[in-house]
This record gives sequence, C-alpha cells and structure tokens, in this order.
Amino acid sequence: MLNNIGLPGLLLIAVVVLVLFGRGKISSLMGEVGKGITAFKKGVDDGKKEIDTAMMEEAKDVTPEDEKDKV
Repeated sequence: MLNNIGLPGLLLIAVVVLVLFGRGKISSLMGEVGKGITAFKKGVDDGKKEIDTAMMEEAKDVTPEDEKDKV
C-alpha cells in the first residue's frame, strides 16, 4: 500500500499537515527534534568516552615478572 504513494501523494500529505498545524507549530516542533538529536549524539559521545576511560583504568599488565626484566 505504501509503495503506491508517489511525489504527488507526499506533497498532498505535507500540505494537509501544514494546514492543520500551521507553519509556526511545525517549525518549533522541528527545532525540538533537532535539539533532541543533538542531545542524543552528545550522550552517545559521553558514553563512549566514559567506557574508554574505564577500559584504560582496568587495563592490567599481565607480563610475567621474569619477562619484565628483559625489556
């Protein structure tokens, strides 16, 4: 059913949404969506940094004692 929606159908849907909600409401909604995406990306980056620092702190030297002297 969704395969039959072409460009004219999408334009009709866009016009109906614009008429129902108005330009101001749609632009504010898109602004909120953009803020949400930005916050999500920042959270993912912070999580990656947190995991990396935890992994570095947990890294242990497992070289046998007699091998350490050879270096």
